[in-house]
Amino acid sequence: MLSLCTVAILIASAPQSFAAGQQSDVPAWLTAHMGQGDGQIARPVLQRARALYMRKVSEGKVRNPCYFAMDATRPNDPSDGGRFYIVCEASQTFRVVSSGHGSGRDLKGVVDFGNGRMCARNFGNAMDSNLTTGGSYMTEETKTTFKGYYPASQTKDVAYLRTFLQFDGEGETANARQRAIGGHAAAKVAGVCMKKDPQSPYANRDGYVPLGKLVEYAGGRSDGCTSWAASDANQIISMVKDNPTTLYIYPESSDINAIAKTVAGGRSPSQAGLYWNDSCLKQIGAPKFWPKESLEPVIVQYKKDHPAPPAKPIPLCQ
Repeated sequence: MLSLCTVAILIASAPQSFAAGQQSDVPAWLTAHMGQGDGQIARPVLQRARALYMRKVSEGKVRNPCYFAMDATRPNDPSDGGRFYIVCEASQTFRVVSSGHGSGRDLKGVVDFGNGRMCARNFGNAMDSNLTTGGSYMTEETKTTFKGYYPASQTKDVAYLRTFLQFDGEGETANARQRAIGGHAAAKVAGVCMKKDPQSPYANRDGYVPLGKLVEYAGGRSDGCTSWAASDANQIISMVKDNPTTLYIYPESSDINAIAKTVAGGRSPSQAGLYWNDSCLKQIGAPKFWPKESLEPVIVQYKKDHPAPPAKPIPLCQ
């Protein structure tokens, strides 16, 4: 079976003919993946993702044969089939993987816009909010950084290099670059101490490197970015390296506000012709969108009132 990366190489010229011939309707093979069950994509999410992709293809900004979508109303449960979608229509390839949502924050004593691990209630586009923003994005450049060493065995430490895929947005997502919003592996080096290793290319001026435990959190939350399991992240990023494509994240602020209004009126979203994942809606009650215009001043003031304590030196490894 060909990997999606291989498929992408084989059909690199596909978007032009695809966009010309299939702009109106979802193709029959893809409708089989449409729905609200495990491993399926909801109709409005797919329709908007396709529309964004075909618009960017027609504008000459995308040549990649695949596009992405994410449904942030679904539970963050890797066991249910996931909520991040990889669609390659020319090869009739559809794949679902897990992805984290923004954690939000609880500004103690001021305002709480934090999210639980399973379902997102709060969304927004404010700087330093750690919230997911729904809407239209394009993948852009990648940057790989050293995050620290971790023990691969009792005798060998391995450097962990994590690649970050930058997103650019438009409209409410236009500040994605300023917010450092993008995609990356849901992994980090935690519990760090400093180990003497002057031969390492990553050693500091005193010859020390950070050493900790590699922690993967594919079922966890992010700082507002789109995070994937490490194996999925490697494949997704390789698909769009030097070959950008589109990502549509549902819901947008208009969806969130419409759902909140409907729930407040005692109606279900389906009765109003709206979409939200049922299990998450039961858990969160009603969603809320926090616009940057109102939330950013609150965050700025909170920082002034609660300055960060001086950074403590990282201990030496024993």
